[in-house]
Amino acid sequence: MLTIRKLKKSYGGETLFEEADLQINYGERIALVGPNGAGKSTIFRIILKEEEADKGTVERDEWTLVGFLAQESEAVGDYTVIQIATGRAGEIEKLEATLKALEDAGTVETREYSEAQSMYDALNDPKVEAKAKKMLRGLGYAETDFERPAKEMSGGWIMRAHLARLLVIEPDLLMLDEPTNHLDLMSLLWFQDYLKNYSGAILMISHDREFMDELVESVYDIAEKKLNSYTGNYSAFVEQRHNQYVQQNNAYKNQQKQIKDLQAFANKFRSVSSKASQAQSKLKEIERMEKIDKPMSPKKPFRFQIPDPPRGGQKAMTLEEIDFAYGKHKVYEDLDLSIERGERTVLVGPNGSGKSTLLKLLAGELTAQSGTYTAGHNAKIGYFSQHRAATLDPNASVLSEVMGAAPTLREDEARGILGSFMFRKEEVYKMTKVLSGGEKSRLNLVKFLVDPPNILLMDEPTTHLDILTVESLILALQSYAGTLVFISHDVHFIKTLATDVIHVANGIAKRFHGDWDYFIEKSGAGDERAALTAD
Repeated sequence: MLTIRKLKKSYGGETLFEEADLQINYGERIALVGPNGAGKSTIFRIILKEEEADKGTVERDEWTLVGFLAQESEAVGDYTVIQIATGRAGEIEKLEATLKALEDAGTVETREYSEAQSMYDALNDPKVEAKAKKMLRGLGYAETDFERPAKEMSGGWIMRAHLARLLVIEPDLLMLDEPTNHLDLMSLLWFQDYLKNYSGAILMISHDREFMDELVESVYDIAEKKLNSYTGNYSAFVEQRHNQYVQQNNAYKNQQKQIKDLQAFANKFRSVSSKASQAQSKLKEIERMEKIDKPMSPKKPFRFQIPDPPRGGQKAMTLEEIDFAYGKHKVYEDLDLSIERGERTVLVGPNGSGKSTLLKLLAGELTAQSGTYTAGHNAKIGYFSQHRAATLDPNASVLSEVMGAAPTLREDEARGILGSFMFRKEEVYKMTKVLSGGEKSRLNLVKFLVDPPNILLMDEPTTHLDILTVESLILALQSYAGTLVFISHDVHFIKTLATDVIHVANGIAKRFHGDWDYFIEKSGAGDERAALTAD
């Protein structure tokens, strides 16, 4: 289907990768991994002919239809959600013009004409709208949103409409760049199940370990400017890479010892006439050796010990007989909930069930119409949300913001944790006013970690993080001595951290005193998606 041979790409004299080979066959599921800046998105752009390689070739089967979901959403104009999801938004007219131009030029026996004709036929299929609505529902849209202008919606919801469009088209090769970033847990699990039965090939970049474990069959890792292939899912890749490193490192150490011993013999006896020929032979043996390079250790998550927060009361926070509504829409009525000190609780449930509302009620960001909210003794509450305005000094640097949050922190410690959250080298001196939304979220996350409250409320903390940074955050929160309540679409994050689960649905918050697997078992639903939608 698609073959990359001997690919090389450099920027400003620095090589990202060279001699890179990659083979994608029909129906394969492949993950492309590597640290930020390694060149993953660059390989995508080269495949899509948006960028030229310095060397090498990309060969694609002539009739292969490729679909691509970018990290950033495209402009939507005045089109509705359903127009985008069907793919008709601006496309029908363009395809008609392309087909006419190719017909006028007499070039109908070409891949370009075939792709345009296939796309045109697909968009005009009378079943396409029904299929688009099915995809939109799966991705979390309500029926009432289908005819809404997309520009009224957030970037994340626009991305879902574009994702629905790709799934409607069903390209032979589906290229996904961080597809789970803008999905909640419910829509992610639907998308994951859908892709398990997808007939085409998939090439993905993702920071979601569980998502890759469930879907991919092989992994290509960009490391030390090489593209290395591994068989199996992401966890299998991590194990294989570790074993390879251990084997190569042992081989390197053994060879170095051998070289040292041979050199020592030569140094000792080269001036002894009776042993001079033997000494020379040892030196030649060293020269003839095929030297083993010292392997670079795979990057590991940054281990950061969160300072112990002030100790709070046994009851961290309590909601009693809470009523809350947005206008006439009742979310909670007579809600009782208690959070105990030291719990690590995840809030789960269907789309629109009120998880974020509950988190905001616990944070004091929203005030109930009736009922009692009580923060426990000595409570120090921190609320982290992707959508909350950053409390950052626009004229302060990234580094000074962190140092100001924790005055006892040494600069090297601050730079270390900032590096693990993707602020590297000179980036720590950037003014916060020039940071992107994702960078501001990461900086606020670091500020929470260096000066933690004793109650930490987090809404989707792993968005905008790469896979190593997610692992760093997990390690930090595992050692956190306070109380944690969070919402996440990252199943690996949930499985690793949650000690309690609260299922939110129909205005009821039902507690399960156990981890994610315990919740699935006790819900009696049989699988993860069914457990989330259960009453």
